Amino acid sequence: MRILLLILLPFMSLARTIHVGPKQPVKTVQQALTQAAAGDTVLIHPGVYRERGLVVDKPLTILGQGYPVLDGQYKGEIFTVQSSDVTIQGLHLQNVGMVSTIDWAAVKVLEVQRVRVLSNRIRNAYFGVYLSASTNCLVQGNDIAGNPKEEQNTGNGVHAWKCDNIKINNNQISGHRDGIYFEFVTNSTIQRNLSRQNIRYGLHFMFSHRNAYYYNTFRDNGAGVAVMYTKFVTMRHNVFEHNWGGAAYGMLLKDISDSEIEQNIFRTNTIGIHMEGTSRINIKRNQFTENGWGVRIQASCNDNTFTGNTFTSNTFDVATNGNTVLNTFVRNYWDKYEGYDLNKDRIGDVPYHPVSLYSMIIEQMPYGVMLMRSFIVTLLDRAEKVIPSLTPEALVDSQPLMNPIKP
Repeated sequence: MRILLLILLPFMSLARTIHVGPKQPVKTVQQALTQAAAGDTVLIHPGVYRERGLVVDKPLTILGQGYPVLDGQYKGEIFTVQSSDVTIQGLHLQNVGMVSTIDWAAVKVLEVQRVRVLSNRIRNAYFGVYLSASTNCLVQGNDIAGNPKEEQNTGNGVHAWKCDNIKINNNQISGHRDGIYFEFVTNSTIQRNLSRQNIRYGLHFMFSHRNAYYYNTFRDNGAGVAVMYTKFVTMRHNVFEHNWGGAAYGMLLKDISDSEIEQNIFRTNTIGIHMEGTSRINIKRNQFTENGWGVRIQASCNDNTFTGNTFTSNTFDVATNGNTVLNTFVRNYWDKYEGYDLNKDRIGDVPYHPVSLYSMIIEQMPYGVMLMRSFIVTLLDRAEKVIPSLTPEALVDSQPLMNPIKP
């Protein structure tokens, strides 16, 4: 080890800081990148730099002092990183060009390792941060805000394709097509991000296995969050709220398997969780409150388990489109439960059927929602409780909780 340090010490001492600014010897970022050697730091002083097409092809640290502005003037990409071990930090990046054939970004990372994009402000970018075929990268503490247009003319805030072991932490993202987009991404984590007011999804990932999502908030997005064609996903301590619309969900699960959804909050969404073709999902200790539908589970789902969840103030707690039930509901709290607990074990003595007749009617005839809260609907549901006929008999919580579980 000592021998290695002695060998590296002369090279480490050669690393230098190149100052960029109107009053500095180096006036432009492009000039600094050209002069810099591997391991150097490019320190950009306050000012406005109208530059684009900046290629980083050697290990560098690029730091902003007082958030200097790099303006792409809507004519192209700002940074293209083609080297491993690069840090881009403390910059204000704005006005990235938009063209349908090229995914221009404020920072694009191509086929490298250990790139860090930290604490930048990104405004009016087609794509904010774009990671492609890269590993061990970190995107942290950035404030990314777009200028929403129609979906096909707006890119994603953080976009990752074919990556492994990346971390997306503590970012604020708004005004893009998807706030965070993963495709063919593995062994990665998304933590403590706020993704809001995006045109389509706050989070959208496809074919991305063994990933984890913790302590994020997805709010006021066009269609909520979509998880598709994926397995081995862990989602804990997230908040999905205020995702309203005819095709909006707190979370859409499509062809998902072998995953954990635990201790999340689904609040004031059209649908808390919509499930299609999902299997072997453990959904436990979540809160579903003030949604149109708490859970909408299609007949194509099987071997999913709901336990320890709290359902309060939803118009419909659970809805399904078939009578075949291959999923388990046990020991959940339902605020509509009218049973009793004679032995005081805090578990209802009477099983609870969370699917109402009216919800089944709406599944078949959506325009039936016009009868919402009418007296005839109350009569239908009361009659169904007395003589069950149309609601799926097997969709039942055999041990409903008498008290909600505290978050």
